[in-house]
Amino acid sequence: MVSRVRVWLNRTYAENVFFMDQLRRNPHDRAVEIHATHGDADSPVLAAADTADLEPEGLSPAGYVEYALDQCVRRGIDVFVPRLHQSAIVAHRADFEAAGTALLAPPPEAVAVFHDKVIAYEAVQAIGAPVPPWWRVRNADELVAAVEELEAGGHKACFKPASGAGGVGFREITRTPFSLSHLNGFPSPRVPLDLVLEALRQGEESDEASVDWLVMPRLEQPEVSVDCLTGPDNRIRMAVGRTKNGRRRGFTLHEQWLEPARRIAEGFGLHYLSNIQFRMFGDTPVLMDVNTRPAGGLHQLSLCGVNAPWAAVQLALGDDPGEFAPPFLGQDYTVVSGPRQLRPVSIPQQRAEVPDPLPAVPAPAAPQAAASVSVEATAQANSPASTAASAIAPA
Repeated sequence: MVSRVRVWLNRTYAENVFFMDQLRRNPHDRAVEIHATHGDADSPVLAAADTADLEPEGLSPAGYVEYALDQCVRRGIDVFVPRLHQSAIVAHRADFEAAGTALLAPPPEAVAVFHDKVIAYEAVQAIGAPVPPWWRVRNADELVAAVEELEAGGHKACFKPASGAGGVGFREITRTPFSLSHLNGFPSPRVPLDLVLEALRQGEESDEASVDWLVMPRLEQPEVSVDCLTGPDNRIRMAVGRTKNGRRRGFTLHEQWLEPARRIAEGFGLHYLSNIQFRMFGDTPVLMDVNTRPAGGLHQLSLCGVNAPWAAVQLALGDDPGEFAPPFLGQDYTVVSGPRQLRPVSIPQQRAEVPDPLPAVPAPAAPQAAASVSVEATAQANSPASTAASAIAPA
C-alpha cells in the first residue's frame, strides 16, 4: 500500500487553500495530509488543513529554522513548502533532509539573487533575458534624476521597494498637484512627485529609516505570469503563461513569454515551482518580477487540465513527472472571490516560543469542508461543514 504524503505550508497566502485542494485531488488518488502554520488564527489555510499550529512571533530567521525543524520532526513532514523565511530555511536544506523532509524551494543561491530586485535585473540582463531600464534610488536627488530621465524618454515613472513581495509599496509618480480629485473614488497608486520628495527630505532630516527603491518606467499590459516547474537538474518540466489584461484572464504558450522564462528558471536553478512575470515595454516583453515560490494564482492552471502542485510534490519526492504541457488551454476567465470557512474562535497568539499544537482535525471529504477547534485548542474537532463553492474549481 502506498503511504500517505505529509505536506506543510508555513505562513502562506490565503489563496493557497486552492493549492491544498489540488494536492488532495491528485490524479494518483494518493492520500495527502496537510499541515499549516500561520501567525493569524483566522487565516483560512489553518481551517483548510488537517492539522494546524499558530506560529510564534518574534523569532529571528535562525530561531525560525529551529522551529521549522521541530515542526518537521514532530509532524512527520515529507515535503515542506516554505514562504516565510525562505532564505534561511533553504540554507539548511541538509538539516531538513536529515529529518526526512524535502524542501519544495530553490537552492539558497537562487533565492538570494531574486531577493533584491536590482541584483535580479542585473543578473537576468547578463544572461540575455529582456529587462526594462531601472535605477536604484536611496534619496531625493537620485529620485529626481531617475524621474527626469524617464520622462525625457516619454515614459511615466514608478517605484517599488528593491526588496519586497507582491505589489506592496508600488507607486506611480505623477506631476499633478495633490487636490480634492485625489480623494474622490477609490485610493489610487498614483502619488505626486512633490509629496514624495517632501517625505524623503523629511525622512533624511529626522534620520528615519532610509529608502531603497527600484525606479523604472510604468510597464503596460498584457501582464503574463509564467508558472514554471523546474527539476533539481535545472531542466524545465512545465512552463505555462497566465495572461492578464484588465479583468480578462487567459493562458498562453507563446514563446515570446515562455522562452525568457525558461532561460531564467534554468539559468538560475529555480527548482520546483517559481513564477516569472512579464509586461510590455513598448513592443517588447520585459521582466517585471520573479517569485521563487508558487504563485497565489497557480491553481488557475487547473482550467488547462494541469495539477502543478501535485507534480511539484512528486518531483520533490524523487518521482519525476517528466516534461509535460497542458493538454488544452482553458477559455478566458475572470477571478471572483467566495467564502471559505474559518475556525470559529481566534486562538490567542503565543510569542517567541513554539506553540502547543492544535489537535489533528479530520481531512475534509471535499474542498468545501473544514474543521474547527475551540479557543483552548483542546476540544474535539467539530463535524465538517460545507462552504460555498469557489468560482474556479482546481483540478
